[in-house]
Amino acid sequence: MNCDIHSHLIPGIDDGVPDLESSIKMISGLMDIGYSKIITTPHIMWDLYKNNKEIIQSGWKIVKQEIEKRNLAVDFYAAAEYFMDDHFEIIIDSDMPLLTLKDNMVLVEFSFVQEPIELKNIIFKLQIKGYQPVVAHPERYLYFGANKNWYDEMKNAGCLFQVNLLSLIGFYGKPTLELTQYLIKKKYVDLLGTDLHNERHLEILQHYPSSDLVSKLMDSGMIQNHLL
Repeated sequence: MNCDIHSHLIPGIDDGVPDLESSIKMISGLMDIGYSKIITTPHIMWDLYKNNKEIIQSGWKIVKQEIEKRNLAVDFYAAAEYFMDDHFEIIIDSDMPLLTLKDNMVLVEFSFVQEPIELKNIIFKLQIKGYQPVVAHPERYLYFGANKNWYDEMKNAGCLFQVNLLSLIGFYGKPTLELTQYLIKKKYVDLLGTDLHNERHLEILQHYPSSDLVSKLMDSGMIQNHLL
């Protein structure tokens, strides 16, 4: 797998890397473990990170220029991780172009604490506008553990699921690991992402022996990272 589709590597605009040097360190670290293409995805979460297309692309250009200056052999792109809140609905209704992973694929997330009331409605709106929803880390919404039918409903509605690599090794705890295993068993894992925020994440990705499971997933034909 040479393409990562979920990370927070534009400095100073969300809870990811704080500065340009840290950004380059994270990118170099991803290259060391085999990535040749990175699609970084800053949060757009209006209560915390009031990012927009212009802010993200401006930060992306700074990182891109530094990559070129240092002659790093990596393709670096920027999309976004959209939090499905009222502001996101406003963006959809306004017909403002969304930052996509590729073509019409949009990475979306929602609260870790409680199920979004308007989730299905927002998903439908997104699809009506011609976008393909990619649900970020569905294994981390632990409230769905008691109602796994939600996963069936989202898949039947046409959503893709992106699972975090750190979830495969139990980094977020046993309940998340169990939901990850459930999604793998159901063959619901479409994409893998590092969700890289900091050096601790990178160190674990570099040193923890998760490659066997990743290889099995890649060999299964489910994973679509290579298409991006």
